[in-house]
Amino acid sequence: MSVKDLLKFGKEQLASKNIEAVEAELLLANLLGINRMELHARVIDLNNEQGETTKELYSQAIAERLTGKPTQYIVGSAPFRYLEYEVGPGVLIPRPETESLVDEVLHQLNTFADPVSLVDLGSGTGAIAISIASETAGKKQVTVVAVEKSPEALVWLKQNIAKHDVDVRVVAGDVATALVGVKCDVVVANPPYLPDGAQIPQELNFEPSMALFGGPSNGMAIPREFITTASRLLKSGGLFAIEHNELQGPLIASELGQDFEAIALHMDLTQRPRFTTARRK
Repeated sequence: MSVKDLLKFGKEQLASKNIEAVEAELLLANLLGINRMELHARVIDLNNEQGETTKELYSQAIAERLTGKPTQYIVGSAPFRYLEYEVGPGVLIPRPETESLVDEVLHQLNTFADPVSLVDLGSGTGAIAISIASETAGKKQVTVVAVEKSPEALVWLKQNIAKHDVDVRVVAGDVATALVGVKCDVVVANPPYLPDGAQIPQELNFEPSMALFGGPSNGMAIPREFITTASRLLKSGGLFAIEHNELQGPLIASELGQDFEAIALHMDLTQRPRFTTARRK
């Protein structure tokens, strides 16, 4: 079976569940050990045995995807900004929307004199912490600490730090009690913020609920905890950046009002309200 035939099969199968054709390409490219672009740019000849083996494995991967399991979990990685992150059950998959938050933090880092101390609360895969450490290396002196309490997520966090060979210190513990007595210049956070019981796409059922749901009614209980910790950790003038859903901007601003100033709501790549920045009074 040719690569072209395999792709046609995969795309037709996924289309039955309204899953984008690009995912069929990602699954096949992963099996062949190439990137998606190479599927189209290269002539890939499979002999009969290779073709049968690939078809069998590809059919399994497509079947897994049809159950709702995210493609990133099946292939074991997810892209975020300039790097690939290892992912799997037990850790939230990095989202393109969060890239905008990293952009803004990198921009505002230039307002701080070296060295800058930065804490990433609820770090998960480490995508935010590692991106900042990687993209400031050789340009700005930034010390990065990643705080994470989930034992499952900690495994992925440490793997990704090792994979990208960045200087990020891991603190295993709850956001509420981590780094007592410490003061820093910047706090970034992508807390769980979906309201408990919210209707979610099938794929999200495979990701850890503790990384998704922020509390009853408006989902603000856990974001509120993160804000309290940021207030405790930040020096006067320190930067806080927190991701949230489209409706929480005013609620976040209200929570920040007492201890923070220069509160600004920012849009993501799709022009939806996605994160807020503020400075500690």
